[in-house]
Amino acid sequence: MIDFTDAQVERYARHILLKEVGGEGQSKLLNAKVLVVGAGGLGSPTILYLAAAGVGTIGVIDADTVDLSNLQRQIAHTTDRIGTPKVESAAIAAKAINPDIKIVPINARLDASNALDIMSDYDLIADGSDNFETRFLINDAAYFAKRTLVSAAILRFDGQIGTYKAHEVDEDGNHGPCYRCIFREAPPPGQVPSCAEAGVMGAMCGLMGSLQSTEILKEIMGIGDSMSGSLMVVDGLSTEFRKIKVKADPGCPLCGTNPSIKDLSSHEATAPNGCAVHA
Repeated sequence: MIDFTDAQVERYARHILLKEVGGEGQSKLLNAKVLVVGAGGLGSPTILYLAAAGVGTIGVIDADTVDLSNLQRQIAHTTDRIGTPKVESAAIAAKAINPDIKIVPINARLDASNALDIMSDYDLIADGSDNFETRFLINDAAYFAKRTLVSAAILRFDGQIGTYKAHEVDEDGNHGPCYRCIFREAPPPGQVPSCAEAGVMGAMCGLMGSLQSTEILKEIMGIGDSMSGSLMVVDGLSTEFRKIKVKADPGCPLCGTNPSIKDLSSHEATAPNGCAVHA
C-alpha cells in the first residue's frame, strides 16, 4: 500500500472513507494505468473523473484538434484552446484537477500498426471512440493484449456501455463475451448516421462518461459487480436504463471456439464510419 502524504489523505478522503475502497483501493488507483481512446464527448468526462479519482497514469490517444463545434459536449476543452491537439487540451484540464497524476498524451490515431504496442503499457482500456471501425479494432486489440475493456457509446439521446474481458478464462474454461459476441461486425457505410449528421445531446456524453469512469474504477479496485456479461442501454429521452444479460458466443470470430480473427490484419485498410452506437 502507498504511504499517503497528508495532501493525498485530504484529497482522497471521501474515497478512503468508503469501506469498499479505503486506503487499499485508493492505492490501487494510484498505481493503475488506464488508456483512454478518444478525447471527445466520452473521453472528456472519463479522463477528468479518472484524474480526480487519482488514477496514477492516464494515457490519452486522439489525432484531432479542438473545434468550436466540440465545446457543446467535450468538457475537457475550452474556447481558448480551439486549434490545440485534443490530447494536449485534455492533459491541461486533467492536470489542473490533479497535478500529481501522470498524463501521457498520444497525438495519433489508434490503428492496427500501433494498437498492441500502445495497449501493452496499460492495465485497462477505455473506449471513447466515435466510429465503428475504431471500436472493433479496440475490442480485437484489447482481447489479443489481454486487457479489460470498458466501452461506451452515444448517439442522439441514446447510450450504451459494457465491460469486456473475454481473455479471462475461469477454471472450467468459460469466459465472458467480447464486443463481437454482441455485435458481430460494423454496419455497412452510411447505414448509421454520424453524430455530425444526426446530432447528440451534450449532457448524454457526461452521463455515459460518468458511468464509464465508475466501471473503470470498480475494475481497477476489484469491487462491486462487474458489467462483464451485461450490456446497459440508456434512453435519455425517457430516462430508462435497461441492463441486458449477454453471453459469450461460441461462434464469435474473435473469442469463439473456432476463431477466424487471429490478428489485426483485417483492420489495416479500414477507415472511420459513423458514430459507434448500436442502440
